Amino acid sequence: MRGRVSYPNEDSGPEGRTAQMAATILIVEDDAAVRELVAFNLGRAGYRIIEAADAVQAAARIRESVPELLILDWMLPGMSGIDLARRLRADPRHRDLSIIMLTARSSEGDRILGLETGADDYVAKPFSPRELVARVRAVLRRRAPGGDERPIEIGRLRLDPASRRVTAGGREVTLAPTEYRLLHHLMGRAERVHTRAQLLDAVWGNEVFIDERTVDVYIRRLRAALEASACDRLIQTVRGAGYRVSASD
Repeated sequence: MRGRVSYPNEDSGPEGRTAQMAATILIVEDDAAVRELVAFNLGRAGYRIIEAADAVQAAARIRESVPELLILDWMLPGMSGIDLARRLRADPRHRDLSIIMLTARSSEGDRILGLETGADDYVAKPFSPRELVARVRAVLRRRAPGGDERPIEIGRLRLDPASRRVTAGGREVTLAPTEYRLLHHLMGRAERVHTRAQLLDAVWGNEVFIDERTVDVYIRRLRAALEASACDRLIQTVRGAGYRVSASD
């Protein structure tokens, strides 16, 4: 079965007329009704849509053309969405691929696992199509280049916004997009203490409806990625306040 590719109607309004400039989104969902609902609403919003019913089809679609964003169901036949996300995050070619988990598993533990696996956002079923479109826009907006392109160096940690490369102790570190944005924000404002709420607004944006403990999940992931070079110690917890990046102990 080929994954369906749909394009917005050129006459569907301003968003449809910008379809050729819109991001490509791969929807991986085994429930055909849910897949059609997501595809319809994102297509109306001006995105180019590719569909897959399982992880095998999704991997084939990604080999053909890497999308900007993946909407991924957790409970897929065969390989689960979580396992597919892990494989994608382990491949340097896909470290900039944004992932939104769309699943009926909505407990706090499930949300944390999804975020720790590398998802940029987590949407529980049943969901509002309008909210899903808003979350997609927020995640894709955070991918957009801009701002100061000068490299930042703190201790043995270096971040180059122009190439989106992070090196720790001279060795490149692979980070998922949200981890990269979080580190960029902290390094760009070194020594400043940031509350969890401030980090949510700056890194995730005010259109993403997640709680403040999400920040803790990503701080743990950042520290784990930097641990081999001992650069994890640069990310400091300020008890009762939040987090900062500092070269001083």
